Amino acid sequence: MRSYAEKIKSLIEHHPLEIDTKIQVEGKVPNLAASVFLTNKAQGDWAEQLVISAINAVSPDYVALPYGRADSIAAGDEGFEDFYANYQNELNTIGKRPDILIFRRQDAPANGIVDVADEVLVAKAKAAIEVRSSSFLSMKYMHFMEHRCQIAEGNCLQLREELLAEPYGSILKQKSPNIYSLLSCSSANTFHELDFRAPSWSSSPALQHITALLKQLKDNIKILHKREFLSITPKVEDLALVNRWVQRYQVPHYYLQVFFDRGYIISFEDILKISSSPDLEGNIFFIEKDVKNQEKKTIKINISQSQPIIGKIEMPRHSSVMKELARGRLIFYVTFSGGKGFLDLNLLKQLL
Repeated sequence: MRSYAEKIKSLIEHHPLEIDTKIQVEGKVPNLAASVFLTNKAQGDWAEQLVISAINAVSPDYVALPYGRADSIAAGDEGFEDFYANYQNELNTIGKRPDILIFRRQDAPANGIVDVADEVLVAKAKAAIEVRSSSFLSMKYMHFMEHRCQIAEGNCLQLREELLAEPYGSILKQKSPNIYSLLSCSSANTFHELDFRAPSWSSSPALQHITALLKQLKDNIKILHKREFLSITPKVEDLALVNRWVQRYQVPHYYLQVFFDRGYIISFEDILKISSSPDLEGNIFFIEKDVKNQEKKTIKINISQSQPIIGKIEMPRHSSVMKELARGRLIFYVTFSGGKGFLDLNLLKQLL
């Protein structure tokens, strides 16, 4: 029976994206932190602490401990260049450290601090978690998108009936048999896949009306074509760096996406399996260059492929913070504190 690391290695080697397992990360040192970056970092730090607290509050057998980089230093601070160089060296040596390690309580360090240099200790972890945060209320987003799609579907069906009814149906069939045929065979579900080039007929009142109806139909179809799901978003580059860490320590790895109302978990193994399936692209996952991730190629996997391990989150407090840079420039950003996550202990036990 293959080990966990062997399964991951095989998935990486056969992945259609041709993941470079020997990647060496290089990049220009950022010279200035922006307010958005500092707010995102503060939100990410809050999400990590929420996950740790949620696990430790309910689990008698396991303990979650911070393991990722917790440095508060940012671009523009004194010593940042050395910090950045050390971080890149770490990525190129042991890979991308996950944010959290989960240990059996008897295996965890007594002081609650994971010594990064103690590789024997790290390898004893039962699971590793990479925490991601997102500024959405996931349930409200899903309900909103579902309602929007229902309205668009209803509009499409109404416009379809009007376009196929006489006298417009006969005129449309004569002017564009292809569009007429598409509409004749369409349903609420097929509008999600349907597309056509809207004409610009104007030589008669009837053709002008058909043109207007087709434009409305096209606008509603565009709504149905938009990606309506929230996603878990590993960068393609990170797949190689997570694999490097997994091969070194042999610890099962997970991504946990924290929204402001719920937290969803998916295994690194499932991320690789899903993104290896071309037939799922465009429906279950997308691959895009993400502005939020420095235009790096990012896999966006439908949150439906994950499991809601934190079923409820109490909103944190938030406050404005001012940071003064060496040159006297002031940056204002948001920090988060408090809040509470309610973990599904049975799901955690299943995963472990």
